[in-house]
Parts: sequence; C-alpha cells; structure tokens
Amino acid sequence: MPSLCALLALGFLRLCSGVNFQPQLASVTFATNNPTLTTVALAKPLCIFDSTATLYGPHQVYLYVLVASASTRNASVQDDTKAPLSSTFQQMDGGRTGPYKASAFDLHPCSNLPNLDAVGDVSRVSNILNAYLVRVGANGTCLSDPNFQGVCNPPLSAATEYRFKYVLVNMSTGLVQDQTLWSDPVRTNQLTPYSAIDTWPGRRSGGMIVITSILGSLPFFLLLGFAGAIVLSLVDTGDSDGEATYDSQVTQEATLESLGTSEASYTSVNRGPPLDRAEVYASKLQD
Repeated sequence: MPSLCALLALGFLRLCSGVNFQPQLASVTFATNNPTLTTVALAKPLCIFDSTATLYGPHQVYLYVLVASASTRNASVQDDTKAPLSSTFQQMDGGRTGPYKASAFDLHPCSNLPNLDAVGDVSRVSNILNAYLVRVGANGTCLSDPNFQGVCNPPLSAATEYRFKYVLVNMSTGLVQDQTLWSDPVRTNQLTPYSAIDTWPGRRSGGMIVITSILGSLPFFLLLGFAGAIVLSLVDTGDSDGEATYDSQVTQEATLESLGTSEASYTSVNRGPPLDRAEVYASKLQD
C-alpha cells in the first residue's frame, strides 16, 4: 500500500498535522467536476486526528457546514459541556444562521486505508470514494421524506460560499475530543446552460458537448426551413392565381367571340325578305 508521504506527493490527499488542518476540496483525481451547483466534495480528514496520539474506543467525525457570509460569532459547533451540536439544515436555515451537521462517519484508521491501486476496479470504486471523500449536498430527498432517519445532507445553494469543519467525537463520552479549523470559503457553481447537469463523479466529454451544441441548433434550422417552405408555397399560389385568371379571361373572350359569330349567322339565315317586297307580292296575288 502507498505510504502517506507517497499519497501526499501524488496529490491524492491534502493533509497537515494537528488541529491546524483545514478541510480541503477533493483531489481532481477523484472529483473532476467539483464543486457543482449543489454539491461540494471534500477530502476526509485521514491521518489527522490519530496522527499524534492513539485513540481508544469508538470515534466518529462530524462535518459541519456554515454559509461563509454568516456571523462567526455563531460558528461554535459545541455547547458549554463540549457536547457536539445536533443542529439541522432546517434549524440553521441552510447554514445562514449557524453551522449545521451535514454528515457523520466512522474515523477510518490511518493504518488501514484502501489501496489506491484498486481504483481501476469498477466494483471497488464506490468503496474507495466513500473512504477518501465526503460529498456535501448529496441527499436530495431527506427534507421531503417524513420517514428519513439519520443526518440530513440536502443540496447546497448555487453560487453561494460555504465553510466546512470536521469535529472528532468520542462516542463513549459523547463529547468533542478534537476539531479542525474552518475551511476557506468554497463557492458552488452558478447556473449556466452547460453546468446545470450534475455529472458526478466525472465531467462531460468533448463529444457530448458537440452533440449538445448540434441538438441545440437543430430547432433553429428546422424553423428556418419551415419558414422558407411557407414563403415558397405562397409565391407558387400567387403565380397559379395569375395564370388561372389570365386563362379564364382568354377563355371568356374566345367564347364571346364564338357566340357573336353564331348569332350573326343565325340572324342572317333566319332573316326574311324586306317588308316592302312582301307587300308587292301580296298585291300581285290579289290581281
């Protein structure tokens, strides 16, 4: 198994000794899209609390979250008896009025960390990530589930700065045994067309971006083609109406001319002798 120094050299862990440690963002080796709109992946405090003294009995690590703009006077995570606070997301207005407990996990012994050489094994990736990372804002249903049991870790707010603190709790006494400093402010992403999709644990590939761009422009070209088809159909209809009107006029004129010739012929055929001639014929017959 790689030594702690080797892990530090590879950048897998960002550690320092004692309570001067500040929670850090997870290495890009584990979380390439971090932070997201609603989550922040942090490196667990491995080899921090048990690096200077041997711990006896069961211990857990609590993770507290505080909006960076909140007053530091309300940033304490323990009461007067050194008992850790059980403040929830709802009670602290998502960390705006004080820190809330977002996660609780067992302290993993520094001497028994998962072997990073097995990260290529798909069946073990989830266990390795859980051992090295904690993801703040990972539970999207705990606020709306009335039967939810445990620590609620709801999504964070977009475009908001947060601070984080790890607290070591002795489960035998129920008291705080040690704690880290508050982290530097970490800002979640702002909503944009390409960051709206949470792609944990990896980011989108270049091919996906190209496909998304093509699909996004396709409706424009379809609309342009549809508009062109309408214009062409209107132009064709106008020409057809003109031709039909012209043909109708020519047909009517030809019909009228034909009718005029027929009437003239009919008149000439049926026209009788003049009236004066008829009178002459009648006088001759009488004689």
